[in-house]
Amino acid sequence: MTCIADVRNNVRLIPAIDLKAGHCVRLLHGDFAAETRYGTDPEALLEKYRDMGADWLHVVDLDGAKEGSLGNRESIERLAAHKTVKLQVGGGLRNTAAVSRMLDLGAARVVIGSAAVTQVENARTWLEHFGPDRVTLAFDVRLDDDGTPRVQTHGWQRQSELSLWSAVANFTGSQLKHVLCTDVGRDGALTGPNVALYREAANSFPSRTCSHSCQTHNPLPGCSRRTGGQGRAFSRPSRGRRHSGSGGALSR
Repeated sequence: MTCIADVRNNVRLIPAIDLKAGHCVRLLHGDFAAETRYGTDPEALLEKYRDMGADWLHVVDLDGAKEGSLGNRESIERLAAHKTVKLQVGGGLRNTAAVSRMLDLGAARVVIGSAAVTQVENARTWLEHFGPDRVTLAFDVRLDDDGTPRVQTHGWQRQSELSLWSAVANFTGSQLKHVLCTDVGRDGALTGPNVALYREAANSFPSRTCSHSCQTHNPLPGCSRRTGGQGRAFSRPSRGRRHSGSGGALSR
């Protein structure tokens, strides 16, 4: 079976909401100065997705991602109160207290981005302490001139020399189960996924649940649909499992 066939037969679509100052927004290529703000209420959007059959929602706290603090707590807490949809939340979760707080707010799973690069040992501890089903590691990448995916951190404000492959390899021997990848060069552009990159990632890490992020044209006013992942993820099955795409799951 080819990767494309795997995607068609086994993909799970998870819609995504990016929050900034309590509003649903879309950033072009991760640029905070290139923001599109929508008038749709986040809770109303969750309910629309639920009515369409979504059982997970990926939420990104962009203020948290940029500043390293929980910037949309009230909005996230209200979303988490809708028990019919599980939340996967990322953005600024860079210490044990922040991770615990987000899970206490009602998130079913947290998304660790920057800390998965800058605090590898802490991230490994969180996987062990909270459990591999409650923690996703997210690596947002830009392709360099040689086509190597280099990991970005802190709300896409900083670029490391670490490749995607090395970043995941840092967790060899850990309980890591869920990995999310986003090609920042495509994010917010509504041009679809980087299939070649995501195919390579799925093939490189067959023992992980790989979620891949992309954005396509808006299915609902006030949102960006990410396929497979935060509403933007494509995932490939491994070990007979169905991989959940973090339909739009971005975490920094």
